[in-house]
Amino acid sequence: MLWKQSFTLEGMNQISKNTLAENLGIEFVDFGEDFIVARMPVDQRTKQPMGLLHGGASVALAETLGSVASVLCIEDTNKSMAVGVEINANHLRPATDGFVFGTVKAIRVGRNMHVWSIEIKDEAEKLICVSRITIAIVPRF
Repeated sequence: MLWKQSFTLEGMNQISKNTLAENLGIEFVDFGEDFIVARMPVDQRTKQPMGLLHGGASVALAETLGSVASVLCIEDTNKSMAVGVEINANHLRPATDGFVFGTVKAIRVGRNMHVWSIEIKDEAEKLICVSRITIAIVPRF
């Protein structure tokens, strides 16, 4: 099984309190054996001046999903933690309102490095952004 930690949507949303995720309105809404889904509003918090979803907001959604997924794959979170190493994003089409939904799936989950793929879609299931994040698993300091 991919996930090493037990979790609930309520618990994931609770740990987002007082973080960037909460400020951007990111909310975890679904998960399964090999994926997690979060949504983010396209509103004044996440738009750029031209009224489009800001690319940085999409990257923040992607990094939130990848980071949380990696934490859930760590055997002992008292000894190890997940830290982002690299992230990229291809912005494929604009979003102007409603919500976008990010889905994270593993590309590779190793002992010391995780690589995740994140697809961000709008409410009509149109692909808005694809992202890949690399997470290092390091000793907790």
